[in-house]
Amino acid sequence: ETKASVGFKAGVKDYKLNYYTPEYETKDTDILAAFRVTPQPGVPPEEAGAAVAAESSTGTWTTVWTDGLTSLDRYKGRCYHIEPVAGEENQYICYVAYPLDLFEEGSVTNMFTSIVGNVFGFKALRALRLEDLRIPTSYTKTFQGPPHGIQVERDKLNKYGRPLLGCTIKPKLGLSAKNYGRAVYECLRGGLDFTKDDENVNSQPFMRWRDRFLFCAEAIFKSQAETGEIKGHYLNAT
Repeated sequence: ETKASVGFKAGVKDYKLNYYTPEYETKDTDILAAFRVTPQPGVPPEEAGAAVAAESSTGTWTTVWTDGLTSLDRYKGRCYHIEPVAGEENQYICYVAYPLDLFEEGSVTNMFTSIVGNVFGFKALRALRLEDLRIPTSYTKTFQGPPHGIQVERDKLNKYGRPLLGCTIKPKLGLSAKNYGRAVYECLRGGLDFTKDDENVNSQPFMRWRDRFLFCAEAIFKSQAETGEIKGHYLNAT
């Protein structure tokens, strides 16, 4: 028989009891973060650094019975070193190590959700800033990278032996879809291999994405017919 009331005591616990581990030796596979921390008055730097490690990994404000269902020592972040910031009062650099298994492979979003997520609203801290981050090769290798490279683009455009020539349409904001397509046509007809959207161009009221797609496609087909070359346009889909 399992009784949830046996084996733990509920209540507020100091984070430094489990998450401040100055004896820890970092591993080559750890993700290492350096935070500039300003603790609230009365909060020791060890507690503040441990709070960052806890809140950005496996910690919560108390002990819960489900802690016993996993190995927190395997997954928890650890504040392993603290040093004062020279010339600054009550500011410290807290170094935190995260085991690789904490994060989804190939996901920047998941990694940063933990490391720079709601920990910035933690009450024990007056101020917090991520100063540096070391991402191990074992994690970067889990990213597949872009699906296309320069050779694929050359094959699509049938352009070899010289640089590809392209431009971003300007003004980047404010053109109607029809006038945007006109600018694309003039650029491609004039000799460019491709044109592209600016990163600010999405699907705004003055130019919806679908309308831009249609007018850009028309510009591409028309310029290809007139030049006998393959042309392209890169649409922002973010």
